[in-house]
Amino acid sequence: MGEQQRTIRQELQFEGVGIHSGRPVRLVLKPALAKSGIRFVRTDISNSEPIRAIVENVSEGRGRQTVLGTASWKIQTIEHLLAALHGLKVDNVLVAVNGDELPALDGSAKAYVDTILKAGFEEQDAPREYMNITTPIYYYEKDFSIAILPAEELLVSYTLSYAHPDLTDQFFSSAITPEIFTNQIASARTFCLKEEAEALRKLGFGQGANFSNTLVFEKNQPIQNALRFPDEACRHKVLDLLGDLYLAGQPFKAHIIACRTGHQQNLRVVKQLADYRTASYQYGERVLLPAEGGQWSQAAIKRILPHRYPFLFLDRILEMEPGKKIVGMKKVAVKEYFFQGHFPGHPVMPGVLIIEALAQCGGFLMLSKPGNLGKIAYFMTIQNAKFRQPVLPGDELRFEAEVVRERTKTGECVGRAYVGDKLVCEAEVRFAIVDGAPAEEEKQIHER
Repeated sequence: MGEQQRTIRQELQFEGVGIHSGRPVRLVLKPALAKSGIRFVRTDISNSEPIRAIVENVSEGRGRQTVLGTASWKIQTIEHLLAALHGLKVDNVLVAVNGDELPALDGSAKAYVDTILKAGFEEQDAPREYMNITTPIYYYEKDFSIAILPAEELLVSYTLSYAHPDLTDQFFSSAITPEIFTNQIASARTFCLKEEAEALRKLGFGQGANFSNTLVFEKNQPIQNALRFPDEACRHKVLDLLGDLYLAGQPFKAHIIACRTGHQQNLRVVKQLADYRTASYQYGERVLLPAEGGQWSQAAIKRILPHRYPFLFLDRILEMEPGKKIVGMKKVAVKEYFFQGHFPGHPVMPGVLIIEALAQCGGFLMLSKPGNLGKIAYFMTIQNAKFRQPVLPGDELRFEAEVVRERTKTGECVGRAYVGDKLVCEAEVRFAIVDGAPAEEEKQIHER
């Protein structure tokens, strides 16, 4: 019998101030059901719903911390707690927070780990399923790099190199087990260089930082403090990395080799990891995060729709009234793959692909509802489809769709596609809404 999922045995409470905000905050860790994952919720905001700690729900921050959230609320500096849960192999827990940042505590994950270990774990009736990483994953940007290599256990090798006289280069490499994490990584504290400290405060960082919860390095030594490890800065980078990696949404075994990375670089490789989730984890809860101006980019669209190149035909969602209507667009480029064989001498966008793009717009509208997040919309019927004008290379398609009927497992939209003010296509589309496409349910849909 393999490993089983586990949660914490009882509720645990932590209080302190946010290291960046400087505001007091209280969080409570609560046991959670098997297969529910790590979830965060804001208790100071009415009607706040828990969201999964997965990369799809990460909000763009300013680089000094990892931020999770929705379009209406955020929680920053979650990485130390996530590292503790990752390192101790906690699969399911609810994190209830009454503010927008987790408490700094002593700048490490030590208090989380000590308290969780004292309370103990509850083994659950569900297997701990590991992500299937079979090929190397790379991320490279200037002097930052991460490689994730297939392995039979979790290992991390990290190189810290600030190229600065106040902090010499450091290297740490180890397998990651609960025992090693507890004794060699969890107590490593956050840090910065002396010359960075004041500049960071002016930028709004570190309002709750002090010499006790932050190592401020000068000439390779912390000011008004003492090192817990000679390479404590490097070990803290490993701690941050393990926290960010847990946002993959599923445990995995691999050898992670990282050089000089911070949260931004870590999260870019975690986005790649998400594609390796096994089927039972693939369609976890996702949340809509609109881009500037209330629009949704293609990256945000991918958080809701399972479609990918070359079959994702939406570039942007321009506006949406949840559950009612939506406006999307696609720029029809000259280099679209379908023009290579569809009347090459007189290229025209295939009508069936216009219908598909229109349906994706309607599908996004229905799947973005909280109750449908993580589900898939399959075609059931297409009715009253009419093509009014050809769509040519260089045209900009605008899609307008409205929900006309919705039930628990089905939905129906009426949609129209325009180029400028000219109607080019219209159709009524009916969908079946299913949970992550289980094989038997998929079979039933095709038999209808």
